[in-house]
Amino acid sequence: MLTMPILMLFYKDMGFTDRESFQLKAFYSIAIVIFEIPSGYLADVLGRRKTLIIGSVLGTLGFLVYSTTSGFYWFLVAELILGVGQSFVSGADSAIMYDSLKHMRRENEYVKYEGRNFTVGNYSEALAGLLGGTLAAINIRYPFMFQTAIAFMAVPASIMLVEPMRSVRSRKPGLKDILNVVWYATVKNAKLRYNLVYSSILGTATLTMAWMYQLYLNDIGFTEYAIGATHTVLNLIVGTTTLFAYKIEARLKPKMTIWLTSIIITGSYIISGFVDSAWILPILAIFYFSRGIATPVLKDYINRITSDNMRATVLSIRSLIIRAFFAVIAPFVGYLSDHYTRAYSLKVIGIVFTVLVGSSIFLFLRSIVQGEES
Repeated sequence: MLTMPILMLFYKDMGFTDRESFQLKAFYSIAIVIFEIPSGYLADVLGRRKTLIIGSVLGTLGFLVYSTTSGFYWFLVAELILGVGQSFVSGADSAIMYDSLKHMRRENEYVKYEGRNFTVGNYSEALAGLLGGTLAAINIRYPFMFQTAIAFMAVPASIMLVEPMRSVRSRKPGLKDILNVVWYATVKNAKLRYNLVYSSILGTATLTMAWMYQLYLNDIGFTEYAIGATHTVLNLIVGTTTLFAYKIEARLKPKMTIWLTSIIITGSYIISGFVDSAWILPILAIFYFSRGIATPVLKDYINRITSDNMRATVLSIRSLIIRAFFAVIAPFVGYLSDHYTRAYSLKVIGIVFTVLVGSSIFLFLRSIVQGEES
């Protein structure tokens, strides 16, 4: 993701306000919200490999639009294409990994391998932080051009995937079946519902920070290259942490793991609001360390209690809730950034996430305890 560390700076260079910048990311999330469950369902019915191919093609097209056009509405088209493409990938990628492990009767190793997956991804994104920042310093458009070529690499990679046979097949495809899965995951199955809600809130908090800290660092005088270097270090932290996330969870136990990651992720927002210097860097480091633990662990909790024939759909529901939350909160963040100080924005958003996490964490922890007992 060469564009990740400089995207907000790119928007700024294009003359967009903070509000317009966050609106673009909100529309990206809205596209995911609309297509997330249908694409996840298609992954369950048609196969994970086919939907991953579709998502890879759309991802390439979206960055191609960014590379060759200008203006808010063209970028809006690009974000919508990228959003739809991401919806076809999310859920299906983790589902095919879990299915592969289950086929080998090694599903209890999912956290370890999902951790390795995140490690490779974050290490590559760490390198992309340096490259993206360097390319942007030469020409702000270069990261998007190179990103188009990188995105295209996913097309042959997805074509070469081997999808294992699943023990349970989907029922007769159709809208009614999709609604039945959504009803089961969000209403009928209480454990799954609490997992999805809590996991999605924490996922939204980490996603929001990924965009906010770029603007914060720019405010205190960081150059494109310095922001890219920071992005590199933060992704190295996440990548290294996810590699050992399963060991950390085993040592701390689930309940302590959840409490610590929740307090650190929400508290980092509020603490950052009282810092107006490079001292935010150690705060971000701790934040990303917690993110590295939370992401694979929370996905594993969901996989454990989800059957084969609906796994991609359920993981897509999680992604949908995250993007729905972000689509609501992103314009609010942009408004605060345009009309108030960055510090004030961080404090307010931190309080919002603290309330949301606090309102869901107890039911979530109870569902984990019940799952362990059963």
